[in-house]
Amino acid sequence: MDDKTTRLVEQLKGNPAMLRSLMHSQDGQTLMRMLTQGDQGAALQRAVQSAAMGKPDQMVKLVNQVMQSPGGADLVERINKAVQK
Repeated sequence: MDDKTTRLVEQLKGNPAMLRSLMHSQDGQTLMRMLTQGDQGAALQRAVQSAAMGKPDQMVKLVNQVMQSPGGADLVERINKAVQK
């Protein structure tokens, strides 16, 4: 995960209202589809549980997959910009 993505995650952890707003946005919904495609969200659920226990490796892997997918890097960049406002 790059520095921008790490900062985004930290900002969202500290601001639940911002996270809710993001999740209801079109980009947030697209991100969720990208994170849950293929296994109906099982990998995301495991990654979240692991991250909550202080082991972010699985979450980093999922985010990296999104970043490498067609349009994924652009999506994360748009989300970063929206959060910065």
